[in-house]
Amino acid sequence: MDRYLMACAGGTSFFCLFFGLLPVQAMPNLGVVDNTSYENEYSVLENTSISIKNNNNQINFRVSFTEEKAEPRNDTSIEKPDLSTGNLSIISALPSESMTQVTSVSQLSDVQPNDWAFQALQSLVERYGCIAGYPNGTYRGDRALTRYEFAAGLNACLDRVNELIATATTDLVSQNELNTLQKLQEEFAAELATLRGRVDALETRTAKLEANQFSTTTKLNGEVIIAGIGATGGAPGTSDPNAILATRVRLNLTTSFTGKDLLITGLQAHNFLGGLDGSGSVQGALGLTSPILSASSARTGFEPQFPGINVSTLSNIDANSLQLYKLLYIFPVANKLTLFAGTAAETSDAFPAITPFYGEGQEAISRFANLNPVVRVSGGTSGSGLASAAGFIFNISKQLDLRALYGSTNANIPQTAADIQPGVPGTPLGAGIFGGSRVVAAQLTFKPSNSLDIGLNYANSYHQINLLGTGLASSDIGALANVPLGTPVKLNSFGGTVNWRFSPKMSLAGYGAALFLDDSSTSVDASTTFTSWMVGLHFKDLFLAGNNAGIIFGQPLYRTSAGGAATLAAAGVNRAVPYHLEAYYRIKVSDNLSITPGAFVLFNPEGDSRNETTTVGVLRSTLTF
Repeated sequence: MDRYLMACAGGTSFFCLFFGLLPVQAMPNLGVVDNTSYENEYSVLENTSISIKNNNNQINFRVSFTEEKAEPRNDTSIEKPDLSTGNLSIISALPSESMTQVTSVSQLSDVQPNDWAFQALQSLVERYGCIAGYPNGTYRGDRALTRYEFAAGLNACLDRVNELIATATTDLVSQNELNTLQKLQEEFAAELATLRGRVDALETRTAKLEANQFSTTTKLNGEVIIAGIGATGGAPGTSDPNAILATRVRLNLTTSFTGKDLLITGLQAHNFLGGLDGSGSVQGALGLTSPILSASSARTGFEPQFPGINVSTLSNIDANSLQLYKLLYIFPVANKLTLFAGTAAETSDAFPAITPFYGEGQEAISRFANLNPVVRVSGGTSGSGLASAAGFIFNISKQLDLRALYGSTNANIPQTAADIQPGVPGTPLGAGIFGGSRVVAAQLTFKPSNSLDIGLNYANSYHQINLLGTGLASSDIGALANVPLGTPVKLNSFGGTVNWRFSPKMSLAGYGAALFLDDSSTSVDASTTFTSWMVGLHFKDLFLAGNNAGIIFGQPLYRTSAGGAATLAAAGVNRAVPYHLEAYYRIKVSDNLSITPGAFVLFNPEGDSRNETTTVGVLRSTLTF
């Protein structure tokens, strides 16, 4: 009798599969969307792109979580980390579309009574209940299959048919049918044996992994950047700095308690120097930094905005000290709405990067080329989790995505410290959740077609002292020129970013930004406007699969107007429009290692024609695990 039971199970699956009726319960439970399979798990909020940015590694959360990193999968409210670059970015995960059991052939919308296999399918569905369809009510019976899929089908119906025969009061099949099915089982005996062997091996490996796994709820990802940096040019009277070897290590722990939420804990250590006056940094040696806090256009993309110092308290941080740079919790509250909150976050954590050049460890090598300046306002990409922030992600549709947040840089400090110079306290960014420097930022991401991504940004900021907080140019500090540093300011910043993939391997991307700065003091009347733009070509799989390249040109932040007590430049500066030219080529050595040689050239660095044309060369190696 056992022989006949096995034959019956095999034959039932055979007829199901042979007549093109492929979806059976033995198929792997992958989500299927338009014949493309996706893993049914989280994929995060930086660049960490949830670009909550992608990146690649770009929450591409970014965390960003984009490929192109910015090819947003923004059609659900659930997002996962993309940690290939060590940054946590928010990238949406596609929903799973698993197959469901049907009890009547009429439930399958693409099976018609005049189909040649209709009667066979009807018999199998209604007689054995061994057929599964897709949630959208289709069967897709014309799909091709392999012999192993065929064998999986045979195995799939075994338990079901055994159950039917064991509980039946009458014969379900004739002797002739049993003889036919027995022959089918014998024909596919080898495939069935192989399949069972694979299942046994998989169960053994799964048990071993479960016994030795790091955690049942937490995944560990990491990125190590080791880079050689050299530069020439700079301010008059300075000599070329020595080449340096810089490192940055990030470990990211992503934890899910319900399968839909995500807790992101990021640790980092780096050996970049700078401190309060920029000393020890490449840009400091070039003489291009601001007098304090080392803002400059000669900065690499993977360098923190305030290296060597805790800008909230002006206390020193030693090189290679372990820091908490990300602490963020993301959780869905409705089908299209996700909330996030954390005490170590950045504006860029919540916004898709759009530009394919974003990826501190994988793509563009300069800070200028990575992101729109509006995203960087108020320390929005400090690289050290400067702000406490809370916000939402609203997936309006597959083509439209709205995200916004409120961030406070010194939310953990109850009182402002004493002044270290007029109007500049020892806690220069202020104190309290609503009393210190703060930002409200939003991004509307629009995807009108599969080849075009558009991001529109707005940020409203208040700063306790006279700065922009982007780290992109020396004029970032003392942004209202000729106005005391202790003057509080308010900003309204607008930006747009576009990425057009005009071929499978090439895309044209760019951004534009305008930052309107006004004093927020009763003692001064001053205003200034900064503008910046960038355009570039991105090449995917250039020469070899996995190798990417970029060519970028644009204008770094530059004062275009000033009013009241503010001037267009500090005393002694010969104003000239600055320009940035960059090229890089990322070589994929293996799945875990890439090497990126690149360089960028600054013309009229920091908007001053007295400064020499400056070239910064980088050889960056990135290890991910």
